[in-house]
Amino acid sequence: MQRGNKEKKVSHSADFLRFYCHFCYNYLMNDFITKYLSQFNIEAIVTAGLNKVLSLVLLFVAFYIIKKIAKASVKKVLVPSLKVSTQDIGRQKTISRLVESILNYLLYFILIYCILSILGLPVSSLLAGAGIAGVAVGLGAQGFLSDLVNGFFILIERQFDVGDVVKLTNGPITISGTIVSMGIRTTQVRDADGTLHFIPNRNILVVSNQSRGDMRAQIDIPLKFNTDLEQVYRVIEEVNLREISNFDQITGVTVLGPQNAISGQFVFRVNLFVANGQQNKIYHQFFGFYQDALRQAGIDLPSSGPTVLK
Repeated sequence: MQRGNKEKKVSHSADFLRFYCHFCYNYLMNDFITKYLSQFNIEAIVTAGLNKVLSLVLLFVAFYIIKKIAKASVKKVLVPSLKVSTQDIGRQKTISRLVESILNYLLYFILIYCILSILGLPVSSLLAGAGIAGVAVGLGAQGFLSDLVNGFFILIERQFDVGDVVKLTNGPITISGTIVSMGIRTTQVRDADGTLHFIPNRNILVVSNQSRGDMRAQIDIPLKFNTDLEQVYRVIEEVNLREISNFDQITGVTVLGPQNAISGQFVFRVNLFVANGQQNKIYHQFFGFYQDALRQAGIDLPSSGPTVLK
């Protein structure tokens, strides 16, 4: 009997709990929805959201197309016009890549502005209000403007062009290599081991350009002190007459004759002036020519290698 009474009490408790939950859901939740959620136009919110998403998609598609057109225009309009001008190839590449860099920055700026406008953010208020413009200038724009100004003077003064071999120095730091690209903010240099360096233009303080004018290949041929120098002169002149005409990159030659190298070694020195970038190749070829000719002439050369001064 007691067990039956307990079961009835449990049943009544479950019925009461169900009634309470039903009451809370149907009355309290409905009242919340009626008072608060009804204030929002769900259909309008969804429609506005879809419109913004569609606008952003169309914006990105238009940005992609315009960027492709701008890049193609530089290649088909600017590059051919530079080729018919008096500018050399390095200068043409420098100007064309700089124009591409400027267009990229301009297009991305317009893209960000349009995105903020589509999202309904007050762009002008964001820039003017809360000192954001001043913070931007203080933190980022100042360095950017320094890059821009220094890059402008590098371009105007033609300190280097794309393809030039340079040494860029800033205090104890020196980077040597070939100019790959020059933009309004950075200059790209690839060094001898293939590493690509991105250097902010404001950090370029000293430029040593090795691509302007002819370079010197200094060849020191080690000799013994008892060597017949007149015979050496004759052999060197014969090699020069026979070989130099076969190398268009050689622009001049100076036979300095016997010298004491820095190492104290007795050498016979010949300076060959060659087109930039060819000095190492010419050095090794003509050092071999001179040594072979001297040995064939019966001149005994020391076994130690040459002292190379460049």
